[in-house]
Amino acid sequence: MPNYPQYEIYEAYKGKRYVVEDMNGLTLHRSSIYVSKNKSIINRLRNYFSFVISSARQGRRHLGTFDFLLCESPPLFLGYSAMYLAKRTQAQLIFNVSDLWPESAEKLGVVNNAFLLRLAYRLEAKLYQRAILVTGQTQGICKSINQRFPKVKTYWLPNGVDLSYYHPDSVVTSNWRNQQGFQQNDFILLYAGIIGIAQGLEIILNAAEHFKTTTNIKFVLLGSGPEKERLQILKTEKQLNNVFFLEAITKTQMPSVLKSVNAAIIPLRKLDLFLGAIPSKLFETLSMEVPVLLGVDGEAKDLFITKGQCGLFFEPENVLALVETIHYLVNNPEKASKMGQNGRRFVQQHFNRDTIAQLFFNQLKTLT
Repeated sequence: MPNYPQYEIYEAYKGKRYVVEDMNGLTLHRSSIYVSKNKSIINRLRNYFSFVISSARQGRRHLGTFDFLLCESPPLFLGYSAMYLAKRTQAQLIFNVSDLWPESAEKLGVVNNAFLLRLAYRLEAKLYQRAILVTGQTQGICKSINQRFPKVKTYWLPNGVDLSYYHPDSVVTSNWRNQQGFQQNDFILLYAGIIGIAQGLEIILNAAEHFKTTTNIKFVLLGSGPEKERLQILKTEKQLNNVFFLEAITKTQMPSVLKSVNAAIIPLRKLDLFLGAIPSKLFETLSMEVPVLLGVDGEAKDLFITKGQCGLFFEPENVLALVETIHYLVNNPEKASKMGQNGRRFVQQHFNRDTIAQLFFNQLKTLT
């Protein structure tokens, strides 16, 4: 790609600000977004509204009429573009909430500017009231919205998994371990996803410190994000030779990586906000029969630990609790294998993507 200034990223190819692609029979319209390393309020607003403006402009030029327009939040401010395009395309607005923004941004300290927060909360209320349906990724999100806005119609639209794509019997065992320098008898604990503030991933490094003299237990953090550099510095300070940071990989590579590890660690910070959270990485992991060490209380714990028995729970941000669960898995391989089998069976019964899609389609037909 051309050498753009560091403060600007174009989500299009070959230097074009706008491009149309075909993605498995779907027409994909891409437009630009402004990004800056400077986190001042001005640059935050430029980031948020650059895509609002570019998406509204391209949607106006290239989209026809539709029955429904679905807007994903976050980013919440994209709702401005969604309301405009819904009116222009004569579509009914469906607002999908995968994270309760701006509440989560405020409580995590990501956004603390009073003006921006007021603007965001007003927009949130307007979008809920304007949408014909508000879909929530978790039951907790739907409950929170209904408590604050009792007249808003909500629908639980969970994440799901393609069970045929993430199937341990159809994924060929790869040489991923050898490529990364691991031994076949290493017990590998994987975190794969965004290395961000909400995850509280320092707990993994602090737990790894307890296994510095245990040569066959390895901790892998696969992905990228704003906290990666800080955690890499922490690794160096603690001299953790059992912690490995790997770059993000493509979707096609993920099944073979999951088949190569022994367990997955999935944490979030200890906030009431996350009692209704379900990390999306759970579904692919469990579908591949990988047991999980889950540091997420509330809805996720109730579903995947209490009901599904897909792994072990540890209290969020409790390092010793995580260490204890790691010891248990390492010392009980048969029980760990059983948890993995339970995981695939549970997501097959409750989080099959095809079933979720059909139920949502049936819901949409009631709205027309």
